[in-house]
Amino acid sequence: MHRTLREAIVDLESAGQLRRIDVEIDPCLEAGYIQRRVVATGGPALLFSRVKGTPFPLLGNLFGTIERVRYLFRDTLDAVQRLVSLKIDPVDALKHPLNALRAFPAAMHMLPRRVKGGPVLMQQTTIDQLPQLKSWPDDGGPFITLPQVYSEDPDAPGWQRSNLGMYRVQLGGNKYRTNREIGLHYQLHRGIGVHHAAAIRRGEPLRVHIFVGGPPAMTVAAVMPLPEGLSELSFAGALGGRRLPIVKPKGRPAIHAEADFCIVGTIDPTRQLPEGPFGDHLGYYARQHDFPVLNVETVFHRPGAIWPFTTVGRPPQEDTAFGQFIHELTGAVIPSVLPGVKAVHAVDAAGVHPLLLAIGSERYTPYQQRTKPQELLTQASAILGQGQMSLAKYVWIAAHDDAPQLDPHDIAEFFQHMLRRVDWRRDLHFHTSTTIDTLDYSGSGFNSGSKVVIAAVGPAVRELPTTVPSGMQLPADWSDARVALPGVLVVRGPRFAGDESRSDPHLEQAVATIGLEHALNQFPLVVVADDAEFTARTLAKWLWVTFTRSNPAADIYGVGAESRQKHWGCRGSLVIDARSKPHHAPPLIDDPAVVRKVESLAVRGGPLAGLIG
Repeated sequence: MHRTLREAIVDLESAGQLRRIDVEIDPCLEAGYIQRRVVATGGPALLFSRVKGTPFPLLGNLFGTIERVRYLFRDTLDAVQRLVSLKIDPVDALKHPLNALRAFPAAMHMLPRRVKGGPVLMQQTTIDQLPQLKSWPDDGGPFITLPQVYSEDPDAPGWQRSNLGMYRVQLGGNKYRTNREIGLHYQLHRGIGVHHAAAIRRGEPLRVHIFVGGPPAMTVAAVMPLPEGLSELSFAGALGGRRLPIVKPKGRPAIHAEADFCIVGTIDPTRQLPEGPFGDHLGYYARQHDFPVLNVETVFHRPGAIWPFTTVGRPPQEDTAFGQFIHELTGAVIPSVLPGVKAVHAVDAAGVHPLLLAIGSERYTPYQQRTKPQELLTQASAILGQGQMSLAKYVWIAAHDDAPQLDPHDIAEFFQHMLRRVDWRRDLHFHTSTTIDTLDYSGSGFNSGSKVVIAAVGPAVRELPTTVPSGMQLPADWSDARVALPGVLVVRGPRFAGDESRSDPHLEQAVATIGLEHALNQFPLVVVADDAEFTARTLAKWLWVTFTRSNPAADIYGVGAESRQKHWGCRGSLVIDARSKPHHAPPLIDDPAVVRKVESLAVRGGPLAGLIG
C-alpha cells in the first residue's frame, strides 16, 4: 500500500486515473471550480503542477469516485471491514475465528511505530507560501480543505487517547495576523473539544498539529466515525497496510513522519476570532462566527511536498465518496451499535446531516398485529444519540418486517413505502428547541433548531397519486403544482413573511383554509417552494430544497391540524415550507469570470480538454 501521497499519485497515474495539469492555475477560485466540474463528470484525480503564488503543487479529486477510493485501498479493504466488525463486537471473534485470523494482518498494523525523525521535518516554510485555496467567491479567505487536525488529551498525553479530525482551517483573511495566526473551526461535541476543555481547565494552551497530505489512509481516518476507544492513528495504520511512523518530540504531540506538511501551534485558551464565511457542504455559505485561534509556531514540509485539497458545495461533491466508503466499512455493524436498527442512510443529496432514512424492527410484538410504531421510536432516539447522527433534523424510520427487501439507499422507493403507510395524526414526533448542525442556518439561531422523527409501520393505507388532479384549485398565492415523487406535490408559494423565531402566518392561514375533502389531500406530502419547477425537476433537487430549507417545528404545517396531550398531528396533507427565508445563509454561486476562463481552457486542444462536461 501507499507509504506516501506521491506513491498514491504514481499508482493512480499508472492506472489511468490521474491527469496532470501543467498550465498555471490560480488557487483562488479556479482550482476549486475545475475540481467541482471534474467531480460532476466522474473524472480523474488532478495534479496541478503550476499553482499561482506557491511552490507547491495541488492534488484535487483524489477521492472523487467510490471506485477510485476502493482502488486506493484494494489491498486492505476486506481485512479492515472485518477488523471494524471485530472491534465493535469482540464476541464475533469467538463465533467466527476464521474472520479474526483474516483480519489479523490489519490488526498488526494498528500500533504506530516510533521513529527519531521523518521527511516532514526536513524543511520549513510559512503560512503565506502554502497554496491559498479559496473555493467560493464570498469565502472569508483561503482554507485548508483536507486537514488532519491532531491533538492529545492534556490529562493523559499520548497517541492512545489522541484525536485526529477533519476540522476547517482558515489560513488568512479576517483579523488573523499573517503567518502568526490561523482559524480552527470545530463543533464542541467533537473529540478535539474534549481536549480543548481539558486544556482550559488546566489553564494551559492546547498543542495541536495540523497534517496535510501523507498516505490517503490518514485523510480517511480523519473523517471516520470510529468507535470510542479506537484511535484514528491505529485505523490509518490498518487501512494503509503498514504501521504509522510517528515522531514524538518531548512534551509535544506526535508528528506523522510521512505527512507532506505539518503546522505546529497552540490554541489560545482566551481568544477567539471571526472565522468564515465558507461555502459549505449543504450548498450554502457558513456565516462568520467566532472560533478558536491557533498560534502558529512552525510550518514543516517534506521535500517535494504536494498539497491535497477538495471543495464542497451543493451535493454531490467529492465528499459524497467519503460517505459511501464509510458506509461500506461500517454499515454492516450498525445493528451491533444500535440494537434493532437494520440500516441507516445519511442522505448526501440533502446535505448528509439534515436527513436520515432508517430501517428498524418491532421485535417485541410477536403476538399482536403491528398497528403503530413502538420500538421504532426507541430506535430513532438511539440514532439521534449516536455521534454525528445526532445532527439530523429529519429521521424517517420504517419497519423491517413490513418490507424485508426495503433499502434506505433506494431513496425514492423508501419515501413511497413511508408515504403509503404514514398516519400524520400519530407518526410525527418533534424535538423542539434543541441543537442542530452548526452549519445549518434553517433553524431559530446559531446551532439551534428542531428535529422530527417520522415512524410508520403496518400495511399500506393509501395509493400514491402520480399526476396533479385535473381542475384542482390551489389556495390563493399558490401556483405551478408539480409531482416530485408519487405522493409528493410541490407548489410555488409567495415570498416568506415570517422570521426565524416564528412560522409564516400567511402560509399557516392558507393551509387552514384547505378542507379535508380538498383534492390536495390525495398527496400525503406537500412542499411549498420558491421555484416548484426546479424543486420537482429531479430527486436530488427535491431532497436538497426540502430538507436544507426547513426547520421542522417552524416549517411543518398540516391540513386539519390538531394537538392532543401535547402531541401535534394532522388529518390531511402534511405541508413543509421549504422556501428561502431571510435568516437562511445564501446559496453558493460561481464567479462568472472564472467559469468563462475555465471553459476557455477546456476547448479542444486546451489543457482541460475532455475533463469537464
